[in-house]
Amino acid sequence: MTTEIRDRLDRTQKATREAGIDALLVSPGADLRYITGYEALPLERLTCLMLPAEGDPVLVVPALEKPAALASPVGALDIDVVAWGETDDPYALTASLLPTGTSTVGVDNHMWAEKVLALAAAVPKARQVLAGQVLRELRMRKTSAEVSALRAAGATIDAVHDSMKEWLRPGRSERDVGRDIADAIIAAGHARVDFVIVASGPNGASPHHDLSDRVIAAGDPVVVDIGGTMPTGYCSDSTRTYAAGNEPPQAFRDYYAVLLEAQQAQCSYARPGVSAESVDAVGRDIITAAGYGDAFVHRTGHGIGLETHEEPYIVAGNPLRLEEGMAFSIEPGIYLPGRHGARIEDIVVVTPEAVERLNRTSRELAMLDG
Repeated sequence: MTTEIRDRLDRTQKATREAGIDALLVSPGADLRYITGYEALPLERLTCLMLPAEGDPVLVVPALEKPAALASPVGALDIDVVAWGETDDPYALTASLLPTGTSTVGVDNHMWAEKVLALAAAVPKARQVLAGQVLRELRMRKTSAEVSALRAAGATIDAVHDSMKEWLRPGRSERDVGRDIADAIIAAGHARVDFVIVASGPNGASPHHDLSDRVIAAGDPVVVDIGGTMPTGYCSDSTRTYAAGNEPPQAFRDYYAVLLEAQQAQCSYARPGVSAESVDAVGRDIITAAGYGDAFVHRTGHGIGLETHEEPYIVAGNPLRLEEGMAFSIEPGIYLPGRHGARIEDIVVVTPEAVERLNRTSRELAMLDG
């Protein structure tokens, strides 16, 4: 893994140089973990990687955090770790480490505003730009090692969906089912549970419903969207829709068939060279032709990696051409407020000629015995 991270560090530095940015300033979060392997705590105390376009990077950390930083892959990367004490000014320290004549710095897209402003005050002559213009191009094109990590994450969350009948049944509340699913996500091999959506009956019409005390009734359609973070730092995300106990309403079965056709068509169509927006259109056109266009209320998908949501976004208006190594969700949905809803979601990765689905569980409507 150290070799992989060393390569990322080198590629990021090269991309920074090519973008005409003198240095990147990266705080705790997915960008820092991507570049250095260090999952730093997001604290009020400043932790910041100073990655110059030319020269050696430096990681500025609170003295309290230096042992953790050195115990991470940072310790094997020849990155100088500079600690600051409680009465020191970490922003002035960071500014002093920037290359002489720095005129443009890239700050990571998720840096806290108070830190962005403090760094701007410490380097008043430097223009701040978003580091995302450099990092998104690297992060959304996964290496073979990253694809392997995402493939493992997909298999792990699939194991949870495969066991859904153990927990999802009429007479139980969404919250109780969700608690069992969360335990299973950890037992399956995730390091952290990121989200559990159990949306039964009318709650299924809310795409980002969480959990409630609603008791699942026989015949309820139930949308189950779950995901977590693996020990590698890579994320899982998969949605399946179930029928609890009795057969669901005929109207639901009718539009579920439309949804399944749309999702399958999008997965078959996606490949290198087609645009992100065209993948969205393929499924949206099928759903619209069947009369449910207004009920598909969100984009088709989002990229995934060290974050559940990252570039590329599969949405109308995004002309980005897909390339080998890009990983993202394909998750059309149909939602009828006050009644029910459905979503089918797979994570896919672009291969030389098509896409590979990283989720393998059945996409057919699963009838769970009551």
